[in-house]
Amino acid sequence: MVKDIHKDYLKKKYSHPDISKVTKIGIDEFAVRKGHVYKTIVVDLDTGRIIHVGDGKGSDSLTAFWKKVKRNNIKIELVTSDMSAAYISSVAQNAPQAKHVYDKFHVVELVNDAVDKVRRSVWNQENDIEKRKLIKGTRWMLLSKSLDKFDEESRKRFDNILNTNKPLFEAYYLKEDLCQIWMQKSKAEGEEQLEYWCARARESKLTAMIKVANTLLAKRTGILAWYDCKMTNAVLEGTNNKVKVLKRKAFGYRDDEYFKLLLLGMKDETVKTE
Repeated sequence: MVKDIHKDYLKKKYSHPDISKVTKIGIDEFAVRKGHVYKTIVVDLDTGRIIHVGDGKGSDSLTAFWKKVKRNNIKIELVTSDMSAAYISSVAQNAPQAKHVYDKFHVVELVNDAVDKVRRSVWNQENDIEKRKLIKGTRWMLLSKSLDKFDEESRKRFDNILNTNKPLFEAYYLKEDLCQIWMQKSKAEGEEQLEYWCARARESKLTAMIKVANTLLAKRTGILAWYDCKMTNAVLEGTNNKVKVLKRKAFGYRDDEYFKLLLLGMKDETVKTE
């Protein structure tokens, strides 16, 4: 009964979010539950408010949102998202005038996954049991943003592993140098750095890193679009953390419509609760 009362309140207040002043949006997906069940959210980057919740993570999940954009004659100027082909295609078809930025944190995640694949490949090819144990314990150090959080003994062991293992050495320092792509003075210099990084990745002859390099070169336009506006999906990452908390508090939601309404009203309702 309480849920139905709350659901009715949310429906009246949040079922039709006002998007009349929206010009910058972020698109991202999150897992609803195990079994590859996802939802796609669209967030107003200026306010941090969720303005659309769609089922799945394909282009169909955005259909209702684009219809509303066209119906209200809204001009979207900026879109941030990951490098999903579905999102790229959807934005190109429905907001061709918008600047589409591929979120750099997703690029970093792509490279981190490649580094871990290199680690696992090296581990599988190593016959010495002791060396395999050492390599297996390096995952978090390889992917960490800073080694300062580890004790001195662990750092020395890690340095020793890198100095005696060329594939891990190359993969690790490629990951460390990736951020240079977004630290240049101009877009042209950023493109030069991207090409330089990809050339190094190919020279490493590591399959996982070569695959990433090919992906980054194919997506360079969206990656380098960051220099035009310097926007990321950071707002959405924060929103996704709140969504996880929302799910955890209720141990999931069987009423899908209620869950969507909670997401649409999450920013206001969180403020009231706090």
